[in-house]
Formats: sequence, C-alpha cells, structure tokens
Amino acid sequence: MKVMCPRTRPPLFINAASRLHTRITPLSSHPQKPPTFRSSSSSQALKSQPIKLTTPSPKPDNFKLVLGKNKDWAHETSNKDPSLFPTLASGQHPQILWIGCSDSRIPETTVLGLKPGDVFVHRNIANILHPGDLNASAVIEYAVVHLKVKHIVVCGHTSCGGVNAALANQKLGIIDNWLLPLRKLRLDLSHELSKMGPDEKVMKIVEANVLAGAQTLMENPSVIDAMAERGLKIHGLVYDLKCGELKELPIHETEAHQKARTAAFETKAE
Repeated sequence: MKVMCPRTRPPLFINAASRLHTRITPLSSHPQKPPTFRSSSSSQALKSQPIKLTTPSPKPDNFKLVLGKNKDWAHETSNKDPSLFPTLASGQHPQILWIGCSDSRIPETTVLGLKPGDVFVHRNIANILHPGDLNASAVIEYAVVHLKVKHIVVCGHTSCGGVNAALANQKLGIIDNWLLPLRKLRLDLSHELSKMGPDEKVMKIVEANVLAGAQTLMENPSVIDAMAERGLKIHGLVYDLKCGELKELPIHETEAHQKARTAAFETKAE
C-alpha cells in the first residue's frame, strides 16, 4: 500500500511575514511633508484680518483731462507762434472747405498738416452730399460766397462704417434714410460689385461716393459761379486709415458735359 505524504505547509511566521512584506511599502518611497499646526492665537489673527479684493482701476475719463490739456496746448502753440491767436481773433480766411466723414479718426487739420483757421469744415456720416441738405448747403454757400475759399475737398476714407452699413441689409432706423444715396450707388454698381471681394466692394463705394459728392458740388449754383468767375477747384480725396495718407481721385468732365451741366443748374438773378 502506497503511503501518501501530507503536503508540508510553511511555518505560520514565514507566511505572515511574506504577507506583511507585500502589504507594507517603505516610507522612503512616498515621502510626505510633516503636518503643520497653527496655534489658536494665529488662527484668530487670520480670521480678524479683512479680506481685500482687488478691482481693476477704471479707465480715465478723457473729458476730465481736456481742460488741462487745452491749457498746455494753448501755451505751447502761443510760444511757437505768438501771432496765431491774435490773428484768429480778428477773423478767418481759410482757403479750403473740407467736406468729410464724422469719423473720429480723420481730424482734417491734423491730416493736412495745417493750423487752426486754415480749413472750413463740414462733416457728416459717410461724407454724403444730399442736394436738399440745408445744413451742408448753408456751409457751402458761406464758404464759397462769403469766405471765398479756393478749394473744396470731398474726402472719404477706408473702412467707412456708413459704406459697410449700406452694403449690408440690417435695419438701422433713421440712418437708413441718410444712407440711401450709398444704397443707390450699390444698385448702380451691382454688376461690378458682384465680381469683387468684401474689401474691394467697400473701396468701390467709397470712391464712387466721393465722386458723386464732387458732382453734387458742381451742380450747386454758387459753386458754378465761383468756378467760372475765380477758378474755384473741386477735389475728391480718400484717406487711408492704415497709413494716414490721402489719395486724390481724378475728376473728369468733358467740355460738352460742362456746358450741359452749367446750362441745367446755373441760376441768374433777374
């Protein structure tokens, strides 16, 4: 008969040690920072300190600075040209009437490198000239007949918000009425505009609007008389916001068209 030997089992202390070995991880492999303790007095001190929240400082209001800046400018200008302000106080004799956009980025006297008193100014949204606009008509009449300016400038500019609005179809209220001449240009140039990219479309309308304004000026009876009698000049300009430079647009008119225009719009006192 075959005698079966019982399976030997390891001593209990060895088995227990092995289990301990597998379960216990040396402390050196996971270093931990010793806990820190605060005394009750320090905790109370922290609680008693108010929490300070930092808020961004508001942007300065430019209008609060203008009076001081004006005094600085007046003093500096007077030192450079002592006769300027006394001369301006006695009257104005500008040679240029500037008709431009209300956009804050095109200060005409600065752009032209001139001084106060050199430019008579009329500005509106998108430098549009409506023949029936009494405001613009009064400015033109005074500049041409009484101040006898030698040049009238119609100036548009790149990135014009009025032109962008006319190329879009969003309702803007009363501004829509004002922009009707630009929408008419958009209609008249629709075939050309359909072949252009967005930036080209804006520039096309900007230039067309300037030329339309120049044409409206040349249909003004007072302007017609001044052009014939003393050589008043009409100019069309576009101001480039990216570089600060002016570009002049050619204003072409044949002799036949000039005669026809004069015959249609000239008025005479009886």
